[in-house]
Amino acid sequence: MALLGAQLVITLIMVSVIQKLTPHFSLARWFLCSTGLTRYLCPTDQQLRTLAGVPKEKPKKGKHVENGKVGDVFHVPRNLNVTLESAKIAALDVVHLKYYNDYQWLLDFSVYATAVYIMTEVYNSLYPIKDEINLSMLWCLLVLGFAFKVLLSLWVQYFKGEESIGERSTCIVTGSAYLVIAMMILIVDENTLEIGLDKAYASFNHSASLFLDNQGLSSTGPASKVVVKFFLALWCGLVGSLFTFPGLRISKMHWDTLRYYKDQRLLLLLANISYASPLILVSLWIKPISRHYLTVRVFSGMNGPLMTTSGFESMRLIAIIIAVLLRFILMPVYLQSYLNLAVQRLENQKKEAGRITNVDLQKKDFCCILLSVRRYPTIYRTDNYMFIFYIHVQIFRWLYMEWLFKRIIARRMFS
Repeated sequence: MALLGAQLVITLIMVSVIQKLTPHFSLARWFLCSTGLTRYLCPTDQQLRTLAGVPKEKPKKGKHVENGKVGDVFHVPRNLNVTLESAKIAALDVVHLKYYNDYQWLLDFSVYATAVYIMTEVYNSLYPIKDEINLSMLWCLLVLGFAFKVLLSLWVQYFKGEESIGERSTCIVTGSAYLVIAMMILIVDENTLEIGLDKAYASFNHSASLFLDNQGLSSTGPASKVVVKFFLALWCGLVGSLFTFPGLRISKMHWDTLRYYKDQRLLLLLANISYASPLILVSLWIKPISRHYLTVRVFSGMNGPLMTTSGFESMRLIAIIIAVLLRFILMPVYLQSYLNLAVQRLENQKKEAGRITNVDLQKKDFCCILLSVRRYPTIYRTDNYMFIFYIHVQIFRWLYMEWLFKRIIARRMFS
């Protein structure tokens, strides 16, 4: 350890753990396959023929069915009384999904990175690290990089193909709106919004100036504060554009969850708290309604404020931890609400008049989580990505709140 250093030893141990443990246990696979998620099976052509009374066509002599060719197309009533069969999701059902490998790697690697961070901080508290790069921060940056890469690759799907003109326009308009909102927020004074940008810029500018002076270059800093804020606003606009359709999908899943579990009051309360948790956490960094209200103002009949400064910081840490845990606890509930879309679409279709082909019915109602890969391997619509997209968004939010948690811890340790 004296030769390699404690941080490098921790990194090597975790790499070995990843290599040995990942093939046998995966938290990502457990979330999908061991939490009781139920999928609905696509009705076969034989079932539709039997319910609709459509006779099966006899194959012509000398004609052989081509490999991979879709079967015969026939019409059935839209109000056909189809009962969907259900089955528990297994590992074989999700392993072939697009982006599943990225999802599994991202979630598992984020757990390992968290373990590396905790071990490094424990060692640092016992034996302070001096003149060394904190490798745990590198692990955290890798996780954020992987998450952003996956989100960006999913976002690019909206810009492919001629049928995604509406999605492209929506992403561009939403990104521009978030850019304007970010620029408005960045001009807010630090006494109102605890962004910490002024202190961070002053520290970075001072360090950069010292580095340039040591190199014999005269400079006041690498960039002005206006330029830094502008690029930060561009980054916020891009992130807002990435979360456009996932945000809409999550809102729809939340609405479906409230409808499916309307008799479970406790679950509804937890779901609403989880849905509003990002807004609640953001409000804790607005001084007039959080820090000033809880740590400065003295109410009538009291000798002091409600909380001390250290107590307020601890409360923010606890709020972040609760929000993260609540997100993960409710994730199977939201995913099941998405899987129930097959039943919902079929019930809505039964209220329509007319006829529909068997292929269109199967495409319309069952291109959800498993999207009938064995029957239609070339069918991919925008909604097909939302199941894995939702999980990546939750992981990205969890990573952001984890980074925020680590930032507060570091501030308290070195202040």
